[in-house]
Amino acid sequence: CLDEHRQQRLRAVIFIGDAVEESVDELCALAGECGLRKLPLFLFQEGKDPDVARCFKRLCQLSGGAYATFDAASAAQLKALLRAVASFAAGGMDALRKLPDNAAKHLLEQL
Repeated sequence: CLDEHRQQRLRAVIFIGDAVEESVDELCALAGECGLRKLPLFLFQEGKDPDVARCFKRLCQLSGGAYATFDAASAAQLKALLRAVASFAAGGMDALRKLPDNAAKHLLEQL
């Protein structure tokens, strides 16, 4: 995403996952670089693995992004989170503030 961001400015990166297989230190370094380049990460965790949660939250903090969990059975919850990030990417914080749902509020609390 950093290479793409250098070529054409990205406003957000979304990752949806349930595990971390890469080196956490390397991921933190990359997330920190994203933060320096004003490229927030939005990481959505399926499941409740506490190690994954800790890693995802740290990556979001370093990048200036936001973290959320969702239940695999809740397509509506994931849809709301994705809509919130799309609004943020298109219109920034003002657009995100205009969304009335809890997903947007949850992301706003972290940004």
